[in-house]
Amino acid sequence: MLVDLWPDGHDRLILERATSTMDIARDHARGGYAGPLWIMTPEQTAGRGRRGRAWTAPRGNLNATLLIRPEQPPAQAALLSFAAALAVADLVGAAAPQAPVALKWPNDVLVEGGKISGILLESEGQGDRLSWLAIGIGVNLVAAPPADPEAAHAPTCLADHVDPPTPDRALTTLAARFARWRARFDAEGFEPLRAAWLARAARLGEPIEARLPSETLRGTFADLDADGALVLHTASGLRRIAAADVFFP
Repeated sequence: MLVDLWPDGHDRLILERATSTMDIARDHARGGYAGPLWIMTPEQTAGRGRRGRAWTAPRGNLNATLLIRPEQPPAQAALLSFAAALAVADLVGAAAPQAPVALKWPNDVLVEGGKISGILLESEGQGDRLSWLAIGIGVNLVAAPPADPEAAHAPTCLADHVDPPTPDRALTTLAARFARWRARFDAEGFEPLRAAWLARAARLGEPIEARLPSETLRGTFADLDADGALVLHTASGLRRIAAADVFFP
């Protein structure tokens, strides 16, 4: 049951249809909008995921982007992707308490092994200062997109498990839960988020495969370090991985 209230100090822009909420967030940021601003649409025609991949979102799903101007340096601000994943997990858990939710490194949310959400960060800035940060979040509420044969997980949606909330209602819960996790991050640093993320981590302590641009590593998912990197226990020892596509054998 979703009972959250809209977080204080956050604006929202609800659009009937858009190409990409990330593009709209970028335009607002470059135009001087201070934020925080949530941008949402139930229909997105040119969404994108990590590494420029297309993000297909059937109408009625949640397509949202949060525009903020963080005070942390870029490496620290990037850790807010874990706050976003935790907020999505909170949303799914509140809407479908019986559905098992797991977090897959670096920023996917899984329900019964199916991918229900994707998270993307984009930013601009110079040196150790960010001008702005946009956190794009897609959640499959009413329908799963077509399966991608190259993806690590088949898609799923909330409607497969429960009568889903409307995008507006889902956005309110997502915004409220993210605001709470961000407040903890600002007050206490990354450790509380790291601990909460690990408590829901998919395949922690189990074999996984990390595909990097130049090599594929196989080993045991050992930990998440203080910088948000995956720690993999391989045959040759521990490896710290900052970016990779993770697959479950």
